Amino acid sequence: MTIDTTGRHPSTQQIARWFDYGHLPAESLARKASATCGETARKMIENLPDSPELVAGLRKLLEAKDCLVRAAIAAAEGT
Repeated sequence: MTIDTTGRHPSTQQIARWFDYGHLPAESLARKASATCGETARKMIENLPDSPELVAGLRKLLEAKDCLVRAAIAAAEGT
């Protein structure tokens, strides 16, 4: 999943690329967690104008996504 950032501010374009989840194994907990955050990011980018607050919010969502993906990987490993 790639978020369409055509015509968006470079800061929005740069952070949006980190919400791609196509590289994760299908049906894995990690992909499900990443996809949920990616869809939220896509909706925010579609509905909100470019601004420092949008990028700050996306950055915090990205940090949360990273934590949730690590939690999903740990759960899959049984640790």
